[in-house]
Amino acid sequence: MTSGNRIAIVGAGIAGLACAKVLRQEGFPVEVFDRTPDVGGVWSATRRYPGLRAQNSKHTYHFSDYPMPSDYPRVPDGQQMQAYLDGYVRHNGLGEHLRLNTEVVAADPVDSGWLLEIRDKDGIHRASCDHLVIANGVFSDPVVPDFHGADTFRRAGGQMGPASKFHDVESVRGKSVVVVGYGKSACDIAEAVSHVAASTDVVARRLLWKMPRKLARVLDYERLMLTRLGEAHFRYQELGRFERFLHGSGHSFRDTNFDVIQELVTKHMNLRELGLVPDGRFEEIAESTVGITTENFYEQVAAGRIAVHRDTTISEMLGGEQGPGVQLSSGGRIQADIVICATGYRQRVPFLTPYIQRQLTDDDGNFRLHRQILPVGVPNLTFAGYNSSVISALNAEVAAHWTAALLRGRIALPAAEEMTTQVDERLRWMAERTNGHHAHGTAITPFSIHNIDEMLADLKYRLSLRTRAAQWFRTVRPSSYRGLGQRRAQTNEPSPGIQVPAGTQAAQGN
Repeated sequence: MTSGNRIAIVGAGIAGLACAKVLRQEGFPVEVFDRTPDVGGVWSATRRYPGLRAQNSKHTYHFSDYPMPSDYPRVPDGQQMQAYLDGYVRHNGLGEHLRLNTEVVAADPVDSGWLLEIRDKDGIHRASCDHLVIANGVFSDPVVPDFHGADTFRRAGGQMGPASKFHDVESVRGKSVVVVGYGKSACDIAEAVSHVAASTDVVARRLLWKMPRKLARVLDYERLMLTRLGEAHFRYQELGRFERFLHGSGHSFRDTNFDVIQELVTKHMNLRELGLVPDGRFEEIAESTVGITTENFYEQVAAGRIAVHRDTTISEMLGGEQGPGVQLSSGGRIQADIVICATGYRQRVPFLTPYIQRQLTDDDGNFRLHRQILPVGVPNLTFAGYNSSVISALNAEVAAHWTAALLRGRIALPAAEEMTTQVDERLRWMAERTNGHHAHGTAITPFSIHNIDEMLADLKYRLSLRTRAAQWFRTVRPSSYRGLGQRRAQTNEPSPGIQVPAGTQAAQGN
């Protein structure tokens, strides 16, 4: 593919914007489509629920060459995150390449690329591109359970919807609210509404381990999740030298560390007193996401402003003379004027044809992507943001450089059969490690640094020994990767026109 070819990017969240910026610097004409009126993806005002905050601090959750504003608090809220991404657009001159309020409703492969059907305020139109980047977000299509009795509940005046559609905390003032779920969004919303609602109940099918942002003087959330030492405590698919020690002869050191953290977390949040100690070991904290404690959530539970119903589900939604409510599988009825479902997301690409969707996923709906980016056997197509992590801005940025290098012919891919085998083995490992909770193969948590290392190895780019050594004990600094873009600019040689591999063909680097 040459720099004259057009690239369409579906999605203007973190991954889509990073891809647009990098590909544009590489000389590719880009066009970014998003159905919302603003950029940001999960941070868009159209999806911003009360209490939404970044999971990381502003020191780790930013692009390598565009730090957070100095006047931002340590942990930005949803509005600040959206403003940061809007500033990233202006800083990099991406505004003219955005088509907001524009939805891609269909994408069909043709010999020369893709034929797109798009919908905007003027109706349905056709467009085309030579290469398609899917950056629609792995947490963009909320799942709302099909509860028995939902129609009866609504006829009684009850309201129900996903967390991403709940925007105004004042709308629940004086009402009975039930939040379904126990992940970050569920706890964020429950804490926010507990200050104004008549009652706030959390229905949790299973309790998850969560970690406070700050636990002890030398231990916090980012030191566990965003250092090489912390990441090494979780068993990766391929172990390095020190990891083999931690998961082999040195396993007692690793196990003791987790036991200490588990006990500190339990005491810090008074989980025993509240009856909210999760089943299982603390190391299970990392599945498709990493649980972080919502500030003041457990304090509100202790104060009686939030009631957590653990190890239970909604068996039926109710109406009648008592008004709207829900019946729990563990027994008991809860009054519920409003039910907010923070029950996860489905990973899918609805605008692709059924044939292409079958090419992209296995029988369980898991995405089969080499390096979480490249589908084997579907030409002129890559994914962005399907390496969801706790430092998604940096992982997305490095993945964008990987994609640019692929399109420039600078990456030597394995044979298609080898890539297929690697993808199969990775999905099996992910399923075993998370008991299936890996967002259909799109989440790399808690292995953010490993994912970056693998992409950098393909790019033949290596961090300095000093930087790598520091990362064992110091949290990852996105600015350490700023040189990646500079190196790409210095080696921007003309590419031998290529096509992303189809079938058994593979592009070979120079």
